[in-house]
Amino acid sequence: MKGIETFKNLEELDNESKYLVHKAKEAAHHAYAPYSKFHVGAALMLDDGTVITGSNQENASYPLCMCAERVALYAMASLHQGKRITKMAVVAHKKNHKELVAAASCGACRQVMAEFEERQHTPYEVIMHHTDSQWIKCASASLLLPFMFTSESLND
Repeated sequence: MKGIETFKNLEELDNESKYLVHKAKEAAHHAYAPYSKFHVGAALMLDDGTVITGSNQENASYPLCMCAERVALYAMASLHQGKRITKMAVVAHKKNHKELVAAASCGACRQVMAEFEERQHTPYEVIMHHTDSQWIKCASASLLLPFMFTSESLND
């Protein structure tokens, strides 16, 4: 698919992407996932080189849980107004496992990711672990949600 690259292993990614994946791995260690045992980390690279991380935060009332991607994006919006995201990495592993597992962002996160892209008027790359060894790099978050709900949908 146009705008989506597949890599056979992490080492094939560029150095900045590998660094961001490393930061997402670190963030996953801060996940609070006592119910699913599924630890997710996300890392954002901003246009000034700042890195913002997030991890999933679960709650006994499941609808109140928050995914790592949204934790990172909302932290960025709160703490770094006016800056732009250039790249995002998302990784996951099961509790007490060092090996990463394939994990793609959920639909809610994809919607929020795409809207952040719309807000900044600039696409940003998204890197995800696709299979046991493959990685995917999307040129734009909106490629992950081709029929996204936008602010235009709310206009008269």
